[in-house]
Amino acid sequence: MTTDAVPAAIVAPHPAWRSLLWTVPFTVLWTWLMYSLPVLPESGLPALAVRLMVHGLIALGLWLGLERTDLTPGQRRTTWLAIMVLFTLWAAVAWTAAINGVFRTGASLLPLLPSAIFLPVIIGAPLLLLSKRVGQLLDAMPTTWLVALQLYRIFGSQWLAYWLRGLLPGLWALPAGTGDVLTGLFAVPAAIASATGTAEGRKAAILWNIFGFADLAVAITLGMIISPGPFQLIVPNGPSIGLDGYPNVLTPAFVVPGSILLHALSLRQLRRRSRTEALGR
Repeated sequence: MTTDAVPAAIVAPHPAWRSLLWTVPFTVLWTWLMYSLPVLPESGLPALAVRLMVHGLIALGLWLGLERTDLTPGQRRTTWLAIMVLFTLWAAVAWTAAINGVFRTGASLLPLLPSAIFLPVIIGAPLLLLSKRVGQLLDAMPTTWLVALQLYRIFGSQWLAYWLRGLLPGLWALPAGTGDVLTGLFAVPAAIASATGTAEGRKAAILWNIFGFADLAVAITLGMIISPGPFQLIVPNGPSIGLDGYPNVLTPAFVVPGSILLHALSLRQLRRRSRTEALGR
């Protein structure tokens, strides 16, 4: 995705754009660190720190959201544990597999990395989108939370740093890295716009979600057709995409399907909120 593809219809209150005054410099600094200190991303510490931070925010947001519902304390605890235990196990399995090289090209006859991308979405999406309990939770939570959470997408600027260092082909790194950065940068303005509770604010959040979906679709598609394996259609000149080793493989194996599910939940929440307000008129 490029800057030309940013939804022009995202119109947030003027203060919303002030968030870019700190998110843009932070993104530039992060990209510079990834470029200047190659040992940093290779150590896996930034990936670990970001995932732990996001994991903690999801756990906290889930609990605070459940406290806003009419569920009994026992039902809240059961729901929180059911979601967080499954989410933590998923993260642990993906992390262990990545460290042990399970996703490396040629490690298995089966396409394990594509399976890691699509299976969680195929299994998780129906559960999250059809569950009445999840619907209650979404109705109680502010629409801003699921949108602002994906601020973490700015850390995708590391792909641009890898491209600058000649480690990734521009055919993949430029659209994937730029799309991630734009999704992350516009997460806060879109969240602030949705907080207004207006139809325009919800439209801004919906368009942001669509853009985020499109970015992931482009990254997945390009990654599959230019990576060595059964789906490769293009052999890029220069470096191979090489995202099958730890820690970079955690992005397609865990972050991407997780982001898809967050977008799906956000869209379900926005749709339910619009329907509720329409019925209340």
